[in-house]
Amino acid sequence: MTETPTPAAEGLSMPPEWTAHERTLMAWPCRRELWGGQLGAAKAESAGVANAIAAFEPVTMVARDAADAQEARAALDADVEILTAPVDDSWLRDSGPIFVVDHHDEPSRRVGVHFGFNSWGDKFEGYENDAAIGRRLTEHVGSEVVRAPLILEGGSIGVDGTGTLVTTEQCLLHPNRNPDLSKDEIERHLKDYLGVTRVVWLEQGLVEDRDTDGHVDLIAAFLGPDRMLLQRCAPDNPNHDNMARNREIAVAAGIEVVDFDPLAYTSVDGEEIVASYMNFYVGSRFVIVPTAGQPDLDAEALAAIDAAFGGTKEIVGVPGVVHAFGGGGPHCITQQVPALG
Repeated sequence: MTETPTPAAEGLSMPPEWTAHERTLMAWPCRRELWGGQLGAAKAESAGVANAIAAFEPVTMVARDAADAQEARAALDADVEILTAPVDDSWLRDSGPIFVVDHHDEPSRRVGVHFGFNSWGDKFEGYENDAAIGRRLTEHVGSEVVRAPLILEGGSIGVDGTGTLVTTEQCLLHPNRNPDLSKDEIERHLKDYLGVTRVVWLEQGLVEDRDTDGHVDLIAAFLGPDRMLLQRCAPDNPNHDNMARNREIAVAAGIEVVDFDPLAYTSVDGEEIVASYMNFYVGSRFVIVPTAGQPDLDAEALAAIDAAFGGTKEIVGVPGVVHAFGGGGPHCITQQVPALG
């Protein structure tokens, strides 16, 4: 299949995360310079996420070589598919394809939009394989590929399924992504390639977000059309003012905001990190939520997420501290492939 630079969204749009998935795409952690002595623990957490998802839907795990494939096979449930393909690390939400669909066609049409990837503004050297994996995975699931003229990570956006996309100015307007594009031009590309009709620009992500320049999936998640779960912080937290401003913007845009208070702090290798419960992954029947090993706070977060979804999904907590050390969580390491009906 050949990439083309034509817009994808004529009649197609990005479905919300909670609609049915054909499968979930993941990748086995492998970048030693990021994980250091935590690489083994990162693999164990990724296996935990994959096995939790596999109880509900198919999972494909990308492994960079035969040795990693063998290691992954030993850690994963038997029905998880292993795909050997070159990758630089495991953040497929950001480097993988973003799918748009049109269920009005017969048969339904699905297109993988392959955005540019530059390792979050050249944060890490050597990302050629991750920059190419979107096309490879789209072909693997049997979909058409289009190439978008925009550097974009999937963790920097969220959609509600009725035309609204949310992002942060901190990330999408950062000069290390698309320095030659204006805000209006970036917004036009989002509409052209993802089939949205409006973009809600929050301002800042978490101040502790060291790598992604304010990804929205650490602070916000749509629960339904024009309804959003949004991180809130106490007055003595350094994120308080930014989160309060984001709330003002969302409300002014007509979004119903459900406030979310739990935010965990812990340390890994002597480094204090923030572990965002908001980096959860949603399917039609489940929510995979990272936990921080703090029983009371974990229980509060799981209960709040269950209530936010109205008790309609199975809430599954998985260990997430090491992924948080790496800069993300279950949402950052997964990418959904929408089902075709």
